[in-house]
Amino acid sequence: MVLTSVGKMVGLQRKASGIRNICILAHVDHGKTTLADCLISSNGIISSRLAGKLRYLDSREDEQIRGITMKSSAISLHFVKGDQEYLINLIDSPGHVDFSSEVSTAVRLCDGCIIVVDAVEGVCPQTQAVLRQAWLENIRPVLVINKIDRLIVELKLTPQEAYLHLKNILEQINAVTGTLFTSKVLEERAEKETESESVSDASPGDQIYDWSTGLEDTDDSHLYFSPEHGNVVFASAIDGWGFGIEHFAKLYSQKIGIKPAVLLKTLWGDYYLNTKAKKIMKGDQSKGKKPLFVQLVLDNIWSLYEAVMKRDKEKIDKIVTSLGLRIGARESRHADPKVQLNAICSQWLPISDAVLAMVCNKIPSPLDITAERVEKLMCVGARTFDSLPPETRELKSAFMKCSSEETAPVIVFVSKMFPVDAKALPQNKPRPLTQEEIAHRRELAKRRHAEKLAASQGKELSEKPPSENSPEVLGNAGDTKGEEQQLTGQDSITSKAVKQEADNKEYFIAFARVFSGVVKRGQKIFVLGPKYDPAESLHKLSSQCSATDDLPAVPHMTCCTLENLYLLMGRELEDLEEVPAGNVLGIGGLQDFVLKSATLSTSPACPPFTPLNFEATPIVRVAVEPKHPSDMPQLVRGMKLLNQADPCVQVLIQETGEHVLVTAGEVHLQRCLDDLKERFAKVQISVSAPIIPFRETITRPPKVDMVNEEIGKQQKVAVIHQTKEDQNKIPEGIQVDSDGLVTINTPNKQATLSVRAIPLPEEVTRLLEENSDLIRTMEQLNTSLNEDKKTHEINQKTLDRIKEFKQKLEKNLQGRKWRNAVDQIWSFGPRKCGPNILLHNFGGYKRSVWQCLGNSMKEVGKYRDFDNSIVSGFQLATLSGPMCEEPLMGVCFAVEKWEISKAGDTLSNSRRDSGELDATEHQQNEDNTPASSCTDEGPSATEHQDRNQSAADSLEKMSKHKGESLLADCYGPFSGQLIATMKEACRYALQAKPQRLMAAMYTCEIMATAEVLGRVYAVLSKREGRVLQEEMKEGTDVFIIKAVLPVAESFGFADEIRKRTSGLASPQLVFSHWEIISSDPFWVPTTEEEYLHFGEKADSENQARKYMNAVRKRKGLYVEEKIVEHAEKQRTLSRNK
Repeated sequence: MVLTSVGKMVGLQRKASGIRNICILAHVDHGKTTLADCLISSNGIISSRLAGKLRYLDSREDEQIRGITMKSSAISLHFVKGDQEYLINLIDSPGHVDFSSEVSTAVRLCDGCIIVVDAVEGVCPQTQAVLRQAWLENIRPVLVINKIDRLIVELKLTPQEAYLHLKNILEQINAVTGTLFTSKVLEERAEKETESESVSDASPGDQIYDWSTGLEDTDDSHLYFSPEHGNVVFASAIDGWGFGIEHFAKLYSQKIGIKPAVLLKTLWGDYYLNTKAKKIMKGDQSKGKKPLFVQLVLDNIWSLYEAVMKRDKEKIDKIVTSLGLRIGARESRHADPKVQLNAICSQWLPISDAVLAMVCNKIPSPLDITAERVEKLMCVGARTFDSLPPETRELKSAFMKCSSEETAPVIVFVSKMFPVDAKALPQNKPRPLTQEEIAHRRELAKRRHAEKLAASQGKELSEKPPSENSPEVLGNAGDTKGEEQQLTGQDSITSKAVKQEADNKEYFIAFARVFSGVVKRGQKIFVLGPKYDPAESLHKLSSQCSATDDLPAVPHMTCCTLENLYLLMGRELEDLEEVPAGNVLGIGGLQDFVLKSATLSTSPACPPFTPLNFEATPIVRVAVEPKHPSDMPQLVRGMKLLNQADPCVQVLIQETGEHVLVTAGEVHLQRCLDDLKERFAKVQISVSAPIIPFRETITRPPKVDMVNEEIGKQQKVAVIHQTKEDQNKIPEGIQVDSDGLVTINTPNKQATLSVRAIPLPEEVTRLLEENSDLIRTMEQLNTSLNEDKKTHEINQKTLDRIKEFKQKLEKNLQGRKWRNAVDQIWSFGPRKCGPNILLHNFGGYKRSVWQCLGNSMKEVGKYRDFDNSIVSGFQLATLSGPMCEEPLMGVCFAVEKWEISKAGDTLSNSRRDSGELDATEHQQNEDNTPASSCTDEGPSATEHQDRNQSAADSLEKMSKHKGESLLADCYGPFSGQLIATMKEACRYALQAKPQRLMAAMYTCEIMATAEVLGRVYAVLSKREGRVLQEEMKEGTDVFIIKAVLPVAESFGFADEIRKRTSGLASPQLVFSHWEIISSDPFWVPTTEEEYLHFGEKADSENQARKYMNAVRKRKGLYVEEKIVEHAEKQRTLSRNK
């Protein structure tokens, strides 16, 4: 096919009904980029012979070396089907779990996706993940079952076995889709029931199983993949063939004389052909007949493969002539049978036609965007569509129309920023010269050459007389050419200098899609950040204002000019003047305005789009620093660029001053470091060992000791180093009860706190983690209530979620010790939204976190001024625990007593009065003159004055009595003392209970054949892994092993598994949860049995202590370990050499 011109593409962009925005999604190594190659070769961009070998969309060097895609990249293709022309914007995405954030950026811009599944491996973990992502974004999937050639060549299945295998794969995929659909219907049903309290007559049992009701408009038939619906293509991308069953239905309807519609329904399924009656009958298996699909389709493909593989020349010629194909002599004589196969199959069943025809038929155009998807995109967080301002809701019609009229508001979503070399930009490419320019340059060169000749003629005559013959003329011509080059060289010296400067600078292009209106080059537009709220800004701006007006500053909104618009063509970019709605494009000039993703609009009423759903959580941290300290500014600049270029990476500067990269996994980390060294910072860097996150927690006291003897029944031994009490010596002035209640005074002895630490049940910790966003919302609502701000009405849906959250907490916190605990929750921590709880268990205090539910009450009395100090102390304590300064998790601190003595009380009273009191008191202390300035008016002024006077007198007496100045001067402000005391109390309360470390865990899915299973298990057990289940994949010899593995042990795990199994097993690691390490990091043997079993020093490695000491060393904290014991025994030097 001929290469399509840019002009043609621009023409097709204007017709929204002919646009298809699609992405290719699959598990790693299932053939996405090879399939993309086949589709690209249909447009003549690459040769069809190179399709699958070139991997055109893998433009990075490390992608080519590793053989995996690491970024999503787009290309526009032209496809003609009948008399209809289509523009297909194709986005190829990575399959590796570390780069799943790139999948999210691709999915947001598309209306449909091609799910690719390997015919041998079937549904893999990442296949399920991408199906879920497609489902969450409401885009329509179609299926390509790839690598069918492996069933023939590798597994050597018969056509009948292959049919059953393919049927099985389809069932697995539909099962995944079915579970997603079921959960959605049940959720919607639950929501409807809560809204309308009238419950239907059906019993609850019926409601659960009859899950297809409750969705009046949704027809779920298009959700499932079935060949007769036309949304499945069977293919082998590497051999260049693919087909949907409609191709064979048309073909055989003429031969057998059965209508194509009938064949379409019966080609896939339990039907067989009765050749005598020329009828299609049901029930092939019971009668032992071949199914139609096997008989009419698979048998032919199998016999073709057999003929080519066995080099049966007669049979091949017969097949080629019967199919009416033309095979070149080069292919037919080629030594590799795969080349011949490709030549035959790609003409007989071209994969690009089958896949692109399915895309055009089954995937909606931008005009068919569903109302549900639009509402989902426009509603950020917990807000419902109805709660948005009316001007914003009007924009929904602009989305639905997807109109390219001048009057339509422009709405663009930028899903990511990607870096481009300056050389790749169209404006920096060498432009081909026109004929006039070439002629002009030639004239100039000739003139200069003539001048040069005249100048040097004297010299030439003295050396050698010129001879007028053809070589001289030729030489002249050559000189002219050289002169011309020299001229262009001189012209371009300045431009080269400019270019070198430009090359050093990374250009960022926004990967975006136009949802409404026409985007034009040089247009001014609003950039809306993710926290932008149209409701607030519309008070300041009129909905009709544009980005060109002079506007007041609005938070999270800036104006910018769209400098360049690009058509994305894989590795190439083409300049565009304007882009209508429904298209995917690149936008230049946004790098100073957009960090990772943003919404662009000409209307200030446009809401920011819902943030992208990222499957992978960044968990792997490393600290980076330049090898030469003078390179620090370049590194900082490089890290900023890296942060912008990668949707998933996080760049932090810790309190210690370290520059930290947080990435999704090892491969992702390696790519980020390579980019930093070679592209963004261009300096040598040294990288720390991975910083492994831990959490600290407490558990219930164990009932048995380390040798499973019941505690308290064995013979205790007089131990040299007594138990844990020695290590945590409690300083004076702190009382610790036997049940762990810690009582502590503030330094000035004016307040006493009693705190107890209690482990939270696992379900509660999980609930707090899952609802951290909701807790953050509650905190914001409470703050605005406390400050008496009239915020926008609290959304009813949010209130319902908070109530539901409270009910779940009450359900999980039951029993005597948790009585009324939920109502007494004072705060969550750390950062006010973490998985730890602070309770107030003393009388006379009523404030709680549930103020936003309407039961808010203003706290009065002596605690009002200082309650924030207690909460701040709790936040600090939960942010860094006593074991190794890591955050706490799953701990509840109950404040059981908080007493403020009289002086403290007077302090709080004095704080509560007018602000001028401070000045009065200071004046009193310095000048010893009675205070007479009081600004209060009215009848209460004298009372205030008396109280102030008495407060100042009592303070003065106390300070004189102690021989100090004011209390606040000696120990610092009282509120600060409370913060420090609360933090200490929490720490000692924690140390009074059995402490444990929690490790971050990966779930690890490994696909391995039977012969390497033992080696996989060996690597897992060496790295503290735990196998959860092992199952054999039906119809193959592949086992799927599901295991959990500590993140701390995971570095180098994938490489080790591949080495030990000779590449036959490859793991996928995804962060899953936090798990308590069962061993006590402070444990020492105390009983006879433990001594016998573990020895006096308990030398067998204590995993928890090893982790704890490693973290303490990294943070520069004290580590209790002896470097050398028995030094004389370690001398191994021989004297006489």
